Amino acid sequence: MKYRMLVLDVDGTLVNAYGNINTKDKQAINQAVKSGVIVVLSTGRVVLACERILKELCLDGYHIFFDGALVSNPHTNDIVHSKPIPKEKVLATVDYCREISAYLELYSHSSFYADKANWTDEIHRLFFNVSIMLADLVEVGETKEILKMETIARHPNEFSLAENLQETLKDSLRFSIARSPAFPGVDFFNILEPDVSKGNALKTLCNHLGIPLEDTAAIGDGLNDISLMQTAGLSIAMGNAFPEVIAVADQVTTRVDDGGVSQAIYDYIL
Repeated sequence: MKYRMLVLDVDGTLVNAYGNINTKDKQAINQAVKSGVIVVLSTGRVVLACERILKELCLDGYHIFFDGALVSNPHTNDIVHSKPIPKEKVLATVDYCREISAYLELYSHSSFYADKANWTDEIHRLFFNVSIMLADLVEVGETKEILKMETIARHPNEFSLAENLQETLKDSLRFSIARSPAFPGVDFFNILEPDVSKGNALKTLCNHLGIPLEDTAAIGDGLNDISLMQTAGLSIAMGNAFPEVIAVADQVTTRVDDGGVSQAIYDYIL
């Protein structure tokens, strides 16, 4: 077996616009697991938003969450890596967002918070199966360990505010843009510590498990998957991936709606 670990992005790779996993992909993943391949999810999602997927695929090992800020096993609660954002950076971001009237969410290990409700609530509730907690973000920043901050843009003024935020904070925080086929035209601006990425998280996990990076394969479609593509031994872009992702990938499979994950598993893993 050439590849001991298969790392899968979630939205746009494993999960389609309707929040579903292709039956062919489930079967191929099951075959890979039975053959001894360690299957790892790598996502910007919170742990809670992956519980249904992990249960559906019967995956009980380590996974990468929050775009790499957390590497853990939700089944055992074992944490391999956690990189929270320092409190002073969180509070400075909250303060600046209030100053420019930008929407902001704060993510702890188990919950996420906003200080007001808006149109994004429906996205979280219906697609990611998580509910936002309304709270004073200053108090949250003072009392909770924050792994990720996020602002979401769909309207022109929201994009303008997100770009303003990125330009202002780019020297102290890293911005990672994620998109989901379920929400065309919506950008999720993940705000993380500078050295947090899916690629660095993969290095940490492989070191923990004693698996050489050259024995790993990764499949992804989004801009936040580029570091993962550049780190894995074999990188496979989805047919629906961004051109920038396809440009750095070793191989290209079919689209998410056509079972691109299963095609890649049969072509390169099994």
